[in-house]
Amino acid sequence: MAQSTYTLNIWQRIAYCLAFALIYCVSLLPFWLLYRLSDLIFLLAYYVVGYRKAIVRKNLRDSFPEKDEKELRNIERTFYRWFGDYIVETLKLFSMSKKSMRRHMVFRNPEMLEEMVAKGQSVALYLGHYCNWEWITSIPLWFKGNYAGSQVYHVLESHVMDKLLLYSRHRMGTENVKIMDVLRYIVDNRKAGLPVVMGFISDQVPFWNNIGHWLTFLNHPNTPVLTGTERIARRYDMVCVYIDIKRLRRGYYEAEYQLMTATPKDEPDLAITTDYFRRLEQSIQRQPSYWLWTHNRWKRTYEEYERRLDPATGKVRL
Repeated sequence: MAQSTYTLNIWQRIAYCLAFALIYCVSLLPFWLLYRLSDLIFLLAYYVVGYRKAIVRKNLRDSFPEKDEKELRNIERTFYRWFGDYIVETLKLFSMSKKSMRRHMVFRNPEMLEEMVAKGQSVALYLGHYCNWEWITSIPLWFKGNYAGSQVYHVLESHVMDKLLLYSRHRMGTENVKIMDVLRYIVDNRKAGLPVVMGFISDQVPFWNNIGHWLTFLNHPNTPVLTGTERIARRYDMVCVYIDIKRLRRGYYEAEYQLMTATPKDEPDLAITTDYFRRLEQSIQRQPSYWLWTHNRWKRTYEEYERRLDPATGKVRL
């Protein structure tokens, strides 16, 4: 598990212990009771607080112009219901057994990764903020082999929350690798003879200076995207695999590995990134309520990017 580069002070340690105890106790509740809590979260978030409802509504309307208001409202309400489920399912990770996890998060073709690892190939797993991405950390439960299973994560500003998430994301056997340590992690494991299987969530909006490409995504012709995963895959010749997730019913998900390319260095520039967003778009269009619509994904525009760009240096003003 990734080691913290900070030390909690006395008040943070107290807050961590109290939060951990509370979350752990809640996580011990059976699923049927947790989903009653989820129903309450839905009512509060949707009808009382209206949590980011304006952003969700705009995102849906702009992404699906062909749908009428009734369809959009149905997607919207289903999203908020699922969002409550996502919260309690994430809490459940604190005590969920591996046996239970294998029932609730099923991988249809784990042999694909087994074969790659057996050949000594490293793998870059592409996924998005879609369905329950926290449960994807259960990948090590589904295939054996001598490899380094990991996921990239961004350190949170709240050190208390950061340590809590590190704990939950490590329970099923996945290592957490900070974004600034990714290259060293890959190099160190390859030197030790271990192929790396690393998950990358690559659909969030980039900072101005991290925008690597613009493409059409969910009816938005100028969507800024990250390209770091593709650059890493090319540099270390990692097989690129997309994880296609479906929500079967409440609390049950199914994932399938889809090969994007086994030879990333042979692909045209930005082709892998474009392919990833095409596949993610297809997943979202199939079950549109289960993407993270509360995220202000299109807040950075191409027009503003051009205003910030210095043609002389090629740098973007933050």
